[in-house]
Amino acid sequence: MGSVVVGLISGDAGKVAMQPFAGDLFKGMLAFFLLDMGLMTARNFPSFRTLSPWLMAYAVLGPIVHAALALALSLLLHLSAGDAGLLMVLAASASYIAVPAALRFALPEANASLYFGLSLGITFPINILIAIPIYIGIAQRVLA
Repeated sequence: MGSVVVGLISGDAGKVAMQPFAGDLFKGMLAFFLLDMGLMTARNFPSFRTLSPWLMAYAVLGPIVHAALALALSLLLHLSAGDAGLLMVLAASASYIAVPAALRFALPEANASLYFGLSLGITFPINILIAIPIYIGIAQRVLA
């Protein structure tokens, strides 16, 4: 919230001043961050096969449940189909956007093959290849 207030106060002049960091540099740092996460996933993927089938089921079913909860919330809040679809996608993808990076630094003793393998090895590809279009379609059918 603090960054939003600073942005509102500084306006266009602040945007121009921060462009080298928030625009150009950010894209490069994001690329390195994503490369590092991909390498970490690949490094830990062989031990991933020994994980419990229940964990793999959660990697597939958890995002679907999260998307369904987002759809229910969208119905309660009378959101548009587009807003509901976006909320469903964000709810379904929360496990691979923030959690791996946060866990890596907050709990270095945690099993990296577990959270990187499940989130980036299973959940992410399923969402990108299959689930996101389905979430958008469901939101359009239910809320349109």
